[in-house]
Amino acid sequence: MLKIHDLTLHYGGSQILYGVDLEAAAGEVTCVMGTNGVGKTSLLKAISGTHPRSGGTVELDGEAIGRVPAHVLAHKGVGYVPQGRMIFPLLTVQENMETAYACLPKSEHVIPDEIFELFPILKEFLGRRGGDLSGGQQQQLAIARAMITKPKLLLLDEPTEGIQPNIIQQIGRVIEYLRGQGNMAIVLVEQYFEFAYGLADRFVVMKRGEVSMAGTRAELSKETLKGAVSV
Repeated sequence: MLKIHDLTLHYGGSQILYGVDLEAAAGEVTCVMGTNGVGKTSLLKAISGTHPRSGGTVELDGEAIGRVPAHVLAHKGVGYVPQGRMIFPLLTVQENMETAYACLPKSEHVIPDEIFELFPILKEFLGRRGGDLSGGQQQQLAIARAMITKPKLLLLDEPTEGIQPNIIQQIGRVIEYLRGQGNMAIVLVEQYFEFAYGLADRFVVMKRGEVSMAGTRAELSKETLKGAVSV
């Protein structure tokens, strides 16, 4: 579904990513791991188009993707749940979800029932403003909004950050459900090791803006991974 080769990224004169290669298949969770500041969030920004890459190639579902902005990539099937969630605090829960309609034809402007099956609290809080939700509820809203766009590729940046344990478990079940559908590639950036290890089919470990280790669950032991991502 996703193939990245030799991707580089700069912020002004500072280079952040150095020749990153990554593949993510439909029906799998690819987890990008590493300590703070190694370029994990920058990688998702480059893939999602929220910050233009400096070089390298990106291929989505067999199509070469140029350096295009985020809204173009969203229309091509890239769903992005950024760190910090970025919901609209003054819009209601329903209005936040309806912003995803911009990626869909008018005939599909409806919130699917599966959203409320996966996130029942959102149905209860449809009229509540996004800014009045707890952090965990906002995270559920952000994932739901991305799901409504019907993505081929779902990018999740630190979905467990600052979230209470029961909602972390729920988010884990949702990721497992989406993987099980078989038609979506999921790229997960996650610091919570046990959560990430329990979900991932494939691992990419980053250090100083480069991929230092990559492989499947069968190829990389838990101890090897833990040693690679420890400070």
